[in-house]
Amino acid sequence: MSHRTLPILSTVIALVLVMPVPAVSQLRGDTSEVPRDTHGRPDLSGVWDFRTVTPLERPVELGDKAYFSDEEAAEFAARQVLNRNVDLNRATTTTAREIVNGTRESVDLAAAYNNFWYDRGTTVVTTQRTSLVIDPPGGRIPMRTQLAVTRASERVMLSQRITEGPEDRSLGERCIVRPNAGPPMTPAGYNNNVQIFQTAEHVVIFTEQIHDARIVPLNDRPHLPRHLRQWMGDSRGWWDGDTLIVETMNFNDQKYFHGAAAAMQLVERFSRTDAETLLYEFTVTDPDSFVQPWTVQIPMRLSLDPIYEYACHEGNYGMEGTLRGARAIERAARNK
Repeated sequence: MSHRTLPILSTVIALVLVMPVPAVSQLRGDTSEVPRDTHGRPDLSGVWDFRTVTPLERPVELGDKAYFSDEEAAEFAARQVLNRNVDLNRATTTTAREIVNGTRESVDLAAAYNNFWYDRGTTVVTTQRTSLVIDPPGGRIPMRTQLAVTRASERVMLSQRITEGPEDRSLGERCIVRPNAGPPMTPAGYNNNVQIFQTAEHVVIFTEQIHDARIVPLNDRPHLPRHLRQWMGDSRGWWDGDTLIVETMNFNDQKYFHGAAAAMQLVERFSRTDAETLLYEFTVTDPDSFVQPWTVQIPMRLSLDPIYEYACHEGNYGMEGTLRGARAIERAARNK
């Protein structure tokens, strides 16, 4: 994760805590304030912060409630901040486990970081929606197909065996890609920042998490052949009025986003609704995995902070320690 200094972190937290939550009608401000480039397009350049305590899916107990009132938003945010505080809830935090000779042994990894390192945000999104999923209207990811259910079960079985090699560890742990880093981008525990660079013919989408950069052509260049598949897919963009649309496909067979896999086709929409807000929406279409497409909306806030280096690489010493530990567990089991 990025290591910001304590004074800067404390200042940011203090500012976030006192920020009022705008009403829904305030999302789209005075569009005349939106900066434009020399070609008249909205200028999306800058660092955008998408921290929020709003969950991806609407909590079941909220039923059909799509929006919070001001008071409900403040109460929900305060409760989320408290419930996610690792230091206050360490005794009840679910721990990671390894399978050893068919039995489970508890390992204290789930709460390995103390709360200082997390940067999840302290407020709900400015729309005051109860979930980031806005379609289906129920605010939850659609039902998975039988193929997706089977695939998920196989992944669980693989994750429960003792680590045989790096390939058994998650892509995020191996510092290759992380589901929330994109595409698409969703809030996580830290590094919830993206920087956008814009020219007449390209847009660069640079995420702080795993420091991935997508270079998106804005011309008529066709997508790569379908057999050429990549970790972050193959992105092509175009302008629809004042909205930048980015279409991504050709993900490899190890890409996995909340059940979506290699067949996922992703359409992202970037709209600068006022000087301080970038409205980010994406739609996931994957008939192999879901019974219908689904859409997420995240209002991002302009940040004055720079993007920090995420010093993570696949050969990190933590991986060596994980593999050494697995071999030690095997030796101990054989010597019993």
